[in-house]
Amino acid sequence: MTMIQQDVRDRILHAVEAKFDAQIEFLSGLVRHRSLRGQETAVQEFVEAALLARSYEVSRLPIDPALIGKHPAFSPMTMDLSGSWNLIGTRNPPEVEGRSLILNAHVDVVPAGDPARWQYPPFEPIRNGDWLYGRGSGDMKAGLSAAIFALDAIEAAGLELAAPVQIHSVIEEEITGNGAAMALADGRLADLVLIPEPTDEKLVRANSGVIKFGITVYGTPAHPREVSSGVSAIEAAIRLIDLLKKLEARWNAEQAERAFFEDVENPAALTIGTISGGEWIASVPSSCRFEGRIGFYPGDGPQARAREFEDFIAGAIADDPLLSRGPAPTVEWVGVMHAGYVLAPGSDAEAMLADAHRLAHPSRREPLGSYVMACYLDAAVYSVHAGIPSLVYGPVTENIHAVDERVSLSSLLRTTKTIALFAASWCGVRMKAGRTGTAGQ
Repeated sequence: MTMIQQDVRDRILHAVEAKFDAQIEFLSGLVRHRSLRGQETAVQEFVEAALLARSYEVSRLPIDPALIGKHPAFSPMTMDLSGSWNLIGTRNPPEVEGRSLILNAHVDVVPAGDPARWQYPPFEPIRNGDWLYGRGSGDMKAGLSAAIFALDAIEAAGLELAAPVQIHSVIEEEITGNGAAMALADGRLADLVLIPEPTDEKLVRANSGVIKFGITVYGTPAHPREVSSGVSAIEAAIRLIDLLKKLEARWNAEQAERAFFEDVENPAALTIGTISGGEWIASVPSSCRFEGRIGFYPGDGPQARAREFEDFIAGAIADDPLLSRGPAPTVEWVGVMHAGYVLAPGSDAEAMLADAHRLAHPSRREPLGSYVMACYLDAAVYSVHAGIPSLVYGPVTENIHAVDERVSLSSLLRTTKTIALFAASWCGVRMKAGRTGTAGQ
């Protein structure tokens, strides 16, 4: 393990603090961009300008639709994203001595819902005490700011990394994961990936595999005068959703045999995110569509779980008097279809992160905790398909994917310090040309 001297560590930590106001302003700029799916161009141009100003080698990397269904890292995608792209920033030292690193963050955000329900407008970042409010402030534009400004601090401390480093500003994390998949397929690899997702300053030990579905339920339309001759697709969809909860319970019951998932509250976490149906206020509706996701365990293949899901739907239809009266529902796969991963304890990378985490806290006695995230993470792309260790660690947030999303700025400061110290230890550092002294031993 590379140890950096105390005076070097202190210079890095002070450099993070000196630039933190600028980091908050940069994060605010990120939040102002409404980077919903298919609308990421402006925020990527904003990040691109920031990286170019810092002398990174920068390239745009659009998702190649020809790889979907052919490369195993990709998931089904139903939207044309020809106008959106990943942004890759790279720095290569003149001589490579350490281990290379990718800092990955996604810029796509989920919709804000009704802005009237927010304390502040969702895309107007507002600072209130320790919190910065705004959609994407926590998930995960704060993490992107931490990655960029952590590397800034190393340079401001008069140092350079001794190994290549990449910053991946990716799209599609919230729906397909194909942004990270594209970076992987294009050969943008490293010895380690660190993703500063909002984790309350804990390390993610494992994450769930996830499949995302769309189901269209069909009824028999009818006029109110003969309503009994019809079958309401909306009522049938509600029935099917209720039946899917039995599948959720079945998959949750497997957790006792799954390492690290024994105490997770709801590892399958069936979520129905959207629903729409009907054609006319005074007609029995002929169709209803709902979309959602369900999770499973690391080590399980997503295609096998998808077949199990489809078989359950078919059985539910056959056994239910209401569902069996209409045409069979159709099941589509509309987003992430990806396995989960486990980060094995005891790695050199985890030890370095734990040390950096401790040193970034004022008491320097804060141990690094870990937990399971029952959701999709881009880390799984690198871990499952390239065998690259992937650390997920980021700041304290509240209300991500909800009303009044916000990130703790004091936690973001500690997170940025942690990433800076970790990058210096993992990659190794040396004095920049024209500076004297010893950076590590």
